[in-house]
Amino acid sequence: MSNPEKLVIGLFGFGVVGEGIYNVLKQTPSLNAAIKRICIKHNWKKRNIEGDLLTTNYDDILEDPEINVVVELINDPVEAYKIVTCALKKKKAVVSANKKLVAEHLPELLKLQQLTGTPFLYEAAVCGSIPVIRNLEEYYDNDLLQGICGIVNGSTNYILTKIADEGLEYRDALIQAQQLGFAETDPSLDVEGVDCVNKLSILLAHGYGIIAPPISILHKGITQLHAGDGIFADEKGYQVKLIAQARKLSNGDLAAFVLPQFITPESQLFYVKNEFNGVVIESTFSDKQFLYGKGAGRYPTSSAVLSDISALRFNYKYEYRKLNSPLKNRVTQDFYLKIYASFDNWEDINREDFEWIEEYHCQESRQYLSGMIHFEKLKQSQWLENPSVSVIVYPNGIIENVELRKIKKRSLELALTVL
Repeated sequence: MSNPEKLVIGLFGFGVVGEGIYNVLKQTPSLNAAIKRICIKHNWKKRNIEGDLLTTNYDDILEDPEINVVVELINDPVEAYKIVTCALKKKKAVVSANKKLVAEHLPELLKLQQLTGTPFLYEAAVCGSIPVIRNLEEYYDNDLLQGICGIVNGSTNYILTKIADEGLEYRDALIQAQQLGFAETDPSLDVEGVDCVNKLSILLAHGYGIIAPPISILHKGITQLHAGDGIFADEKGYQVKLIAQARKLSNGDLAAFVLPQFITPESQLFYVKNEFNGVVIESTFSDKQFLYGKGAGRYPTSSAVLSDISALRFNYKYEYRKLNSPLKNRVTQDFYLKIYASFDNWEDINREDFEWIEEYHCQESRQYLSGMIHFEKLKQSQWLENPSVSVIVYPNGIIENVELRKIKKRSLELALTVL
């Protein structure tokens, strides 16, 4: 193995994570990496930093021939795109934690990597300190991956944990998450499932070689969940979690979505609490592997960024083997989901959308049903957007067409037996 290359870093952003990277690099000379310049947005803020490293001019980093690595850690995805694309064009390796940037611009970023031969690493963009992208790239680089299922947003998981375990109201749990730094001042990207679907889009690329823009993937967050849904979950012994998942069907196509889901104690995800993330990866022969850790915060995110920086010393880059494989996967809408739906009035939903309804209960202020619905009908339904309607997927709720026919046959046989 050749000697690791000396890394001269230009850092964009000096927030919580940026400062963490700066402090760790000062204390870790073995990494053979040093920050030469730090680009910030506001130069009037007082910062705990040594020397004349700060600048507000992008070109002080992007035009410096000595800087061979750009670490992008800013909040603005539009500016981040400009920085990253310019750095790649100048053949500077890039490390980023910006999942929105990657998910929405992956095709262009792939082309730039191919044209320039320059690595672009973003382990920190998905699940913080959990090395899920690297695992999908290296360990699960074959075509035997059956499923990815996980809690990939710490903010929503913290809120749901406090509601379930301590009986907090949604608003109080959200405020607590914001006070502790687990949720942003504007939490909409987290609680509405946008952050999760960005991460799922990235996982689809590395796990299955599928470029699926976030806008094409069905996603709902936790804002429509009702207090009665938690009572129902408790009675059944479930936990409610916001789950991002991709599941390979028997015909080779993929089911992929982000929705609240009932989780049983048999699943490792049942025990993932507070701001922690957990991902279950399932393959044909190794069965299920569980990855667990903190998905956000200064040190978990810094850990992932530092891992990418360290990998660059040995010229590591993503190979995107699934994307380059002749065996192509695709996302389908041709399957069924078994769902729980709660609502105020029957007029809030369309019963005709359901293949059948297994259970229905009417309470004083709330009604709910359990039923089977085709995924495409669910995705296209207007009532899914109704703020008074909550939808939760049952455990093992993905039902294939062939399975549905078997269920119908058994139901018919049972009915004939009763008659």
